[in-house]
Amino acid sequence: MLKFDHLTVIAPTLTEGVSHVQNCLDLDVPFGTRHDYMGTHNHRLQLGNSVYLEIVALDPAGREPGRPRWFGLDNQEKVRSDWNDGRRLRGWVPNTQTIDSVLSIHGAIFGDKVALPTADPNFAFTIPKDGSLPLDGVAPSIIDHRGDSSYVASIPDMGARLHSLTLEHPDPTVVGALYRQLSIDHPPVIVQAPKVRYRAVIETPTGLKELT
Repeated sequence: MLKFDHLTVIAPTLTEGVSHVQNCLDLDVPFGTRHDYMGTHNHRLQLGNSVYLEIVALDPAGREPGRPRWFGLDNQEKVRSDWNDGRRLRGWVPNTQTIDSVLSIHGAIFGDKVALPTADPNFAFTIPKDGSLPLDGVAPSIIDHRGDSSYVASIPDMGARLHSLTLEHPDPTVVGALYRQLSIDHPPVIVQAPKVRYRAVIETPTGLKELT
């Protein structure tokens, strides 16, 4: 079973990512952490039920990780192109304690299980060999927290709550079949549309807002 963990806004820069979320949700999401092992950094915000929002970008002051970065962040040209196309909420991450069994069946989609942080691992994350988003973000990246949920308490709670997540896709039937194979608890609602695009409806202290 895969359970919702977090949504990902993938930004060319953190400044642009935070500004976009502020424009959508009227919330100034606080800084989260620097991923020294991945050369990225983020801002984070709780969305209720141990789900959170992550704004992630390449860290210009970070070191080269020596392997492909997650979330397709090595391909800055594509990150910028998607951003300019309005595809800013680019994916989501579920958690599971059976990551090996998922990869044994769907490894071609999700890639390798990478133990992180590299020096002293406390979680595992799936990353395709080229670092790209699985199926251009249609398939999620998967995380295994190794039974530790303490990280949630360190994420700021500003009263935002995830109401719904919708995936627009040219072929909802195919995506729906994949989600069923993955046994996803409360997967995104899939609707037919020309391009891949996510839309999240989030309840905020100032009303329901849409994040795209």
